[in-house]
Amino acid sequence: MTIRGADGLLDELDPEQREVAASLQGPVCVLAGAGTGKTRAITHRIAYAAHTGVVDPATVLAVTFTTRAAGEMRSRLQQLGVPAVQARTFHSAALRQARYFWPKVYGGPLPSLIESKLSLLGEAAHRCRIKDVGVAELRDLASEVEWAKVSNVTPERYAELAAKAGRGVAEGAAANGGPARAGGFDADTVARVFAAYEEVKRSRERIDMEDVLLCAAALLAEDPRVADEVRRQYRWFVVDEFQDVNAIQRALLDLWLGDREELCVVGDPSQTIYSFAGASSDHLLGFRRRYPDAKTVRLVRNYRSTPQVVGVANGLLGGARHRVMLQAERPSGPEVRFQRFGDPVEEAESIAAEIAGARDRGVPLRDIAVLFRINAQSEPFEEALVARDVPSLVRGVERFFDRPEVRQAVTLLRGAARSPDRSGDGLVADMTAVLGSVGWSPAPPAAGSAGRARWESLEALRALAQELAASAPEAGLEELVAEIDRRVTAQHAPVADGVTLASMHAAKGLEWPIVYVVGVQDGTVPIVYADTPEQVEEERRLLYVAATRARDQLSISWSAARAPGERAHRRPSRFLDGVVPSSREETRTARPRRRKPAAVARCRVCGNALHDAVERKLGRCADCPWSYDERLFEELRTWRAEQAREENVPAYCVFTDATLTAIAEMCPQDSESLLKISGIGRVKLDKYSHDVLKICAAQTS
Repeated sequence: MTIRGADGLLDELDPEQREVAASLQGPVCVLAGAGTGKTRAITHRIAYAAHTGVVDPATVLAVTFTTRAAGEMRSRLQQLGVPAVQARTFHSAALRQARYFWPKVYGGPLPSLIESKLSLLGEAAHRCRIKDVGVAELRDLASEVEWAKVSNVTPERYAELAAKAGRGVAEGAAANGGPARAGGFDADTVARVFAAYEEVKRSRERIDMEDVLLCAAALLAEDPRVADEVRRQYRWFVVDEFQDVNAIQRALLDLWLGDREELCVVGDPSQTIYSFAGASSDHLLGFRRRYPDAKTVRLVRNYRSTPQVVGVANGLLGGARHRVMLQAERPSGPEVRFQRFGDPVEEAESIAAEIAGARDRGVPLRDIAVLFRINAQSEPFEEALVARDVPSLVRGVERFFDRPEVRQAVTLLRGAARSPDRSGDGLVADMTAVLGSVGWSPAPPAAGSAGRARWESLEALRALAQELAASAPEAGLEELVAEIDRRVTAQHAPVADGVTLASMHAAKGLEWPIVYVVGVQDGTVPIVYADTPEQVEEERRLLYVAATRARDQLSISWSAARAPGERAHRRPSRFLDGVVPSSREETRTARPRRRKPAAVARCRVCGNALHDAVERKLGRCADCPWSYDERLFEELRTWRAEQAREENVPAYCVFTDATLTAIAEMCPQDSESLLKISGIGRVKLDKYSHDVLKICAAQTS
């Protein structure tokens, strides 16, 4: 690319992005708000520097925090003509260096990397004579061990420094988006398990992900030859999401740099949400103190969201220090909705019904996300969506290309691409034939069934073939394999059509046209375990991150009671003060307009109107007397348990307890009567009616 062509790269950018791209010398700090095109700015900066001869692309190291983000950066750099740039996560870059230099320095291979800490932590807990430690407790302990190691906290000093930092396994679980617990292990117990874990790991000659960073840093710090070689290789650094850097990552970056200052960092203090894991925005906010001559550029033009979403997002930050106020660039859209519900079941039922209606109007389900504070909040939404035959995808499961069915299909696809035998009917037909050999069928299994997740993975691959065929009609299996290889490198997974359910933490870095942020009541947002002002402000930033995931439509909701029938005393989150258009009291008493199911609107016993979702499913008030054959109910529960085991799904995915109770009370004798029960649609009727009606008939004979 010529210099004149390189200047064309700058023409593609807005004024602030152009300033970033053209700032090629010395330390640069970019404060980039949500949706402001930071990846575009920094990839154009790297490309512009390479095409103007300022840097050799092979000497550039671009660092980010997720494999997906690194893959996206590599893809963009390749499109900009600089494929030689190394774009990696901190852990990937450190692991590559440690594996290369460890044998040269210590005479043997780097110890093997463990995939998960849980099994070794379980053995460590057993050594410490701690009994009945479940997976949830092991995950809490893993979070504490990870925080300690990235913060340079040893087992001997854990109890002392954890107390100063306000740590605890309950806090770690809550911050991770998992269910927070009032109990947990005391600091001395965590320290003992931490020490035992390190002993177990050493005895097995294994290392964990935090050790990778520590090993790389030790090699650079202790052997000048290693440091010299790494610094000759990498001369120009870009670090994305700099607000998420922890102490050991900052130390490793300093070792990479040496006494040089060719560093560009990018981050948003308003998106600092990983302090619980050892991250600190001080590295970003203190950049000018570290480098007094550093240039600072602010990216504030938001290209992702409508002005309505941007306005609410800015309002959520309140008077937060160091906030980056966004400026909306898109045309106007729908107003942000604020909804109050009686309880979480009603909230889930209403939103699921709304999503089902959107699906029926042709809205792709992949365009919709439901975000919550902790993972335990997902269950009523999974249940409500399953009842309406709406597929959902829970973020945080294994990566798409690591799934067994995907690996199997891709292996067969590679073989088919080399084979001369083709259908002659085009790419989609050839791809369909390959997928059919591993169990894909045109008709999907029922939502919640054991084979549904597998089918959705294969269908996502088929959709990828359809997309390629539409954009390149002459493409064949060879081109499809090349596209899959590109996506594997970038971790750019195709997506089956389903509603995304995710914690607010898991949603960071993603975006959807339609977003529901649910359960936004005090005690949940901010989480009840946020005790200090700093922790409360991090909760505020977390809600801001959730809101800024929405492109076109945003709904924020809360529920007044913890569960159906309990006292409605919960208030909307304090972060909504001044954001909700009406006063808090008006908002709390206003109920959204909702379409009520026509099948069961009044109690079958007293005739009063039914408002609660569970009551509507039962067809009676919760406190109205009703009797049913307990033996029938137990027969139904036994059948449900067997069915759930056969399908490898939770029992509620077959029928909820409320639906089973309604069946036992009504004892339907034909399909039409069974279909009248709320929670039973056509799909479940076709799937289960034979067994259920047989059980009911046996009890009445």
